[in-house]
Amino acid sequence: MRTEQTYVQLDTRLSSAVEPTPVLDPQWIAFNDELAEQLQIPSTQRDTSEGLLIYSGNTTPEWAQPHALAYAGHQFANYVPQLGDGRAVLLTEVVDKNGQRYDIQLKGSGRTPYSRGGDGRSPLGPVLREYLVSEAMHRLNVPTTRALAAVASGEMVKRESIEPGAILTRVAKSHLRVGTAQYVLALQERKLSKAFADYVIQRHYPACASAEQPYLALLTHVRDNQAKLIAQWMSLGFIHGVMNTDNMTLSGETIDYGPCAFIEAYDPQQVFSSIDRRGRYMYQNQPPIGMWNIARFAETLLPLLELDEQQAITQASEVVHGFEQVYQQQYHARMSAKLGLAPEHPQAEQLLEDYLQLMQFHQVDFTLGFRYLCDEDDKRIGSLFQQSPTWQKWYQQWQDAHKDLNTAKQKMAQVNPIYIPRNHLVQEVITAAVKDGDLKPFNALHRVLKNPFKEHEEYARYSQPAARNEQITRTFCGT
Repeated sequence: MRTEQTYVQLDTRLSSAVEPTPVLDPQWIAFNDELAEQLQIPSTQRDTSEGLLIYSGNTTPEWAQPHALAYAGHQFANYVPQLGDGRAVLLTEVVDKNGQRYDIQLKGSGRTPYSRGGDGRSPLGPVLREYLVSEAMHRLNVPTTRALAAVASGEMVKRESIEPGAILTRVAKSHLRVGTAQYVLALQERKLSKAFADYVIQRHYPACASAEQPYLALLTHVRDNQAKLIAQWMSLGFIHGVMNTDNMTLSGETIDYGPCAFIEAYDPQQVFSSIDRRGRYMYQNQPPIGMWNIARFAETLLPLLELDEQQAITQASEVVHGFEQVYQQQYHARMSAKLGLAPEHPQAEQLLEDYLQLMQFHQVDFTLGFRYLCDEDDKRIGSLFQQSPTWQKWYQQWQDAHKDLNTAKQKMAQVNPIYIPRNHLVQEVITAAVKDGDLKPFNALHRVLKNPFKEHEEYARYSQPAARNEQITRTFCGT
C-alpha cells in the first residue's frame, strides 16, 4: 500500500492536524473489498478486527497523518469565508494499482477546528445513504466519490431526535473543491495561489502544465469535467440538492450525497432538498448553477493569468460562457443515446423534446420511461402513457427513425438503467437500520444496485416508483 500526504504539505494554513475521536462500540456495517483491492489495502486492514479499529477512528495506522481540510464556499449564493471539514479527517493519500492517487477520508469521526460548534459526528442514516448512492453512481458510470467502509459507532447522536451514530470512509480522487480555491484566494498571497493551482494541475490535469496559458487551460478542463458530470446527472434524473461551491470538486467527481434524490414522475422543476426553499438547485437549474460555480472558480485564477486585468477577465469569461455549449453537446449525446439515436440524427433533438413533454404531461417515471423503450414490445412502455394517441404517434415516429431497431434497443439497455437508488427504497433501508438495527434491507438494495442495467424478475419491486403512501417529497442533509 503506497501512501503519502502531498496536499497538506503545501501550506499549513490549508489544513489542521487532528486525530479522530474514538467511539464506544464500533461494529461493521459494510466494507468494499473490491475498492480495497484496487487501493492495495493489506488484507489485515480490511473487514477485520484491525480494520474495524481503523475505519471507526479508534486507532490511527502508521500510514495515516489525519488532517481536516480548510475551504470556503458560496452556500445558496451566500459567501462563507471559512467552512472546512467539520466532521471529517483526511487519513492519507494512496496510489492505487493503476497509479491513480486517491484520498481516504473518515466522515463522522469527531470534532475538528472547523466544526463551528458541531459534534463532528454523523447519524447512521446519512452514512447508509451516501454508501448506497455513491456506489450506485459508480455502477451507473458517473464520476463519484466512493464508499470504502461504513461502521456503526455504538453511540447516539442528537439531531432533531436521538439517533444511532456511524462513520463512513470516503475515497475520492481528491477533496479539492471550488471552495478550496476560494479559501486560498482569500489569503491574498499570489505565491500560494500559484502553488495551489500548480498542485491541482499536477494532480488532476498534468497536460495543462505545458499549455501556453496553463491556468486558463486548467479552468477549461475543470469546466469541461463539470459540464460532462452534470449532463450525466441530468440523463439519470439525479438531483444533487446542494450545489454549493464547497460541494463542487475540481476533479469532476460527484461529492456529498446529503439531500440528493432521483426524479420519479418527470418534472423539470422538481426539488427535494428541505433546505432549498427557493428551488435554486432544482433539477433544471443544475446546468446554469454549474456554470455559475465555474465563474467562481475563474475568479480565483484571474490573478495568475499573465495578462492585464481586462484581458484576463475577457479570456476567463469566454471559457466560463463556453460551459453551456459543452454541456449541451454532452447532454444531447447522452439523451440521444437513451433513445437509441446518434446525436447527429436529424430527428434526435425533436424526438427527445417531444418525449420529455409527453413524460411530463403523463407524469411518467423518468427511469422507466426510457428503460421500457428497450423492451421487445410496447406493452410496458405503452401502459405508462395509457396508450394515448399522442404517445402512439410519437412511438411510431421514434420507431421509424431507426434503421435497425433491435440493435438500437440492445444498446439502449446499456445506458438506460432499470435500478436506481429510489428515494423510498433508501428511506426504507434507513428506517429498518435506525429503528430495528436491521441491515438486511441495506444489503439487499446494495446487491441490486451493483447491476443497474441487467433486469432480474426477482428484483421487480426495486425497479418500481414509490406508491402514493411511500413517496418521499423532502430529503435532508443529515449533518
